[in-house]
Formats: sequence, C-alpha cells, structure tokens
Amino acid sequence: MVKDFFNSVAWLFQEVFFLPFDLLRTIQLDSWFLANIVSWFFITIGIAGATYWIKKLKEFDDNDEEDKDNTSHSFL
Repeated sequence: MVKDFFNSVAWLFQEVFFLPFDLLRTIQLDSWFLANIVSWFFITIGIAGATYWIKKLKEFDDNDEEDKDNTSHSFL
C-alpha cells in the first residue's frame, strides 16, 4: 500500500507537474529564448524587486530617516 502511494506520487510529478518542462525541453532546439522562458521570468522578477528595493532605500535616504551613526549596529 505504501509502495503504491509513492509510485502514484512519482507518476503525478513525472507525468503531470513536469509536463511544461518536458515541453520546454522539446522546443529547445527550435528556439533558445522560448526554452529559457522560465529563467527570463525569474530574472525579470529579480530586476523588478531590486529596482523597487533601491527606490525605497533612496526614499528613506532622502527623508533622513536612516540612522547613519556608526553605533547603530553592534558589529560596527
């Protein structure tokens, strides 16, 4: 019974959840950009997050809300 459960979980991942990645693997020889669309998606999210973070840091710096004392952190 336990073996059947783990075999069904393995089937679910191999045949259902990895199907989009199998599709990307098959189009790899046709279009490099389409095959790496997942990577491009995560790179875009990273760039957007870094841009937002830097913008917020600039806002706090412009409002003089940041404590720039060298005693603000114990390791300094």
